[in-house]
Amino acid sequence: MDVLVATDFFTTEVWTLGGLVTYYVLFFLHLGSRKVHVAGVTPHPNEAWMMQVARNVTMEEWGFLSPGQYLIHDRDGKYCPAFQQLIDTAGVKRVPLPPRSPNLNAYAERWVRSVKEECLARFILFGEASLRHALTQYVEHFHHERNHRARATCSFFLQSAKTQNVKAQCSVANGLGDS
Repeated sequence: MDVLVATDFFTTEVWTLGGLVTYYVLFFLHLGSRKVHVAGVTPHPNEAWMMQVARNVTMEEWGFLSPGQYLIHDRDGKYCPAFQQLIDTAGVKRVPLPPRSPNLNAYAERWVRSVKEECLARFILFGEASLRHALTQYVEHFHHERNHRARATCSFFLQSAKTQNVKAQCSVANGLGDS
């Protein structure tokens, strides 16, 4: 699972000066670590925007995707041929899912449900900046504070000073301590 990355879009409504606007959020989820990267937020996910996202996530220095990984995605038309070509050129193997099969991207779909229920449904968002702020704070919470049952109810990315102590507490609490 360390080489698998899932990606998907979800939408949310944001109040702007022009009225209620639907924003598209593109995210990537590393399945082995459950690390989430919100790649972008836009009301219009056109080809130019998708190409820039592809360049950003495949950057050698700080990109989320690296050569040898597999990218699981649905057949949404927003994943334009230019986006696909940039991903392929970066050495990432794309795995397009069959049509109408959301269960095959279950980790990504579950993250969408979590972010919508635990965060976005609790706020009235005014402008793109408030959406970005809410998503940034939720991802931080998801990585450092939220318990994850698939990982023995421990957080994934703990602060370094607390890491050893919390890992030991989780092991003992779950009956995994040295016997």
